Amino acid sequence: MSTAEVKPAKMPSQSRSELSVFDRFADLVGRMTSRAAFFVFCVLLVLLWAPSYFIFGSVDTWQLIINTVTTIVTFLLVALLQNTQKRSDDAVQQKLNAIAQGLADMMGRTSAGEQRELAEDRKELLKAVGLEDREGS
Repeated sequence: MSTAEVKPAKMPSQSRSELSVFDRFADLVGRMTSRAAFFVFCVLLVLLWAPSYFIFGSVDTWQLIINTVTTIVTFLLVALLQNTQKRSDDAVQQKLNAIAQGLADMMGRTSAGEQRELAEDRKELLKAVGLEDREGS
């Protein structure tokens, strides 16, 4: 791939700055669940739940309720936290692409024509820009 074929990096200033309602909600949940207070709340909830066995009287009912509730809450939290993590990863990748693009441009303006090794390094940097869009998992 020649350097002319490389798509320029999307600069962080070109990113949309407004988050959707879902993204804002996911951020709020991520901030809340990453605090010690949320962990303490979860521990207290489990400690309060344990004696509820005597209210239900049946181990099967007691286990079914706790298992169902924790499974649903876990499923929803994973979905919300995955959204937050993906957006964070995308932002970091944009920054890396912008740095690589800027460095390659700077190398091209300085002495890339004079030093063959520098010119090769510049080509490799340009190939790396946007690599995340071209590589499969």
